[in-house]
Amino acid sequence: MKYTGSDISVGALFGFVIVLTLVEMYFSYAHDRKLYTKRDTWTNIYLMVTAIVINLGMKTATFFLLEYCYQFRLFQISNIWIYWAVLILAQDFLYWFLHTVGHYVRFFWAMHVTHHSSEHFNLTTGFRSTVFEPLYRVFFYLPLAFMGFTAMDILFAYLVTQIYGNLVHTQYDIKFPKWYEYVFVTPSHHRVHHASNVRYLDKNMGMVLILWDRWFGTFQAELPDDKVKYGLTTQPSDTGPVNIIFHEFIALNADVKKAPTFLDKVKYILNPPGWSHDGSTKIAKIMQQELRDAEKSAKNQNFIDINEEQRTLSSTG
Repeated sequence: MKYTGSDISVGALFGFVIVLTLVEMYFSYAHDRKLYTKRDTWTNIYLMVTAIVINLGMKTATFFLLEYCYQFRLFQISNIWIYWAVLILAQDFLYWFLHTVGHYVRFFWAMHVTHHSSEHFNLTTGFRSTVFEPLYRVFFYLPLAFMGFTAMDILFAYLVTQIYGNLVHTQYDIKFPKWYEYVFVTPSHHRVHHASNVRYLDKNMGMVLILWDRWFGTFQAELPDDKVKYGLTTQPSDTGPVNIIFHEFIALNADVKKAPTFLDKVKYILNPPGWSHDGSTKIAKIMQQELRDAEKSAKNQNFIDINEEQRTLSSTG
């Protein structure tokens, strides 16, 4: 069997991720940091294998759909350096859009939620795949084919950026230059993304570049006074192999059934997670606004208290 340069590159990068994972696992146990548990790690591997099986099943259809659309390309970039630079940038932006849809449309969140369901955060969390994403991901990447990028190159660029995305799933505090943190996704950025804290919900969607989040209003820095709590706002009580994949579909189905009107049923499917027809639950943006209001009110009250204290001291001095 003859291997291409792309095959060797992807294999080497994936092997690098595996080695780093084993190293992180060793230091976690050696320093008793408890970053890994057996059950959680095996769940991550199970979800990765499930996603790989679906990926393999969809691989041929994905390839031929991209190749078909490539026939109708609007332009072709001849310079190889510009070609790959534009492909990586465009692919990373389209991933940001795909990821954002996965957080803001509940139907897609029902599929993406598996990636966020772990209460641990380590390099194997990157393997905790959105199992059904291969069924619809290609439709978000079709613009790349119309832009004159071949199916093979699109898939290769996706694999490379995906590997980078795996590497930022770590709790180890790695210091980067300021310019790097402004441009690229770092472990700190991605820890925020996996947090269930109200402030951090639906933030930092980027895979390689954090610029998209900075430009489109989904960026949030990790704050020392708001320690990250990993997992979902409401963890599933049953983390068995079937429920871990379908629990949000079950919850969505229950909400659709109880909706009083057809329009409300549609809204449960298309609105962000947390939306409810009776206001009994809230979407992340509303909870974040309430948090900002509460913090502003507390700050103002603290300012008033300080002024009162200063006036008291002045009058008695």
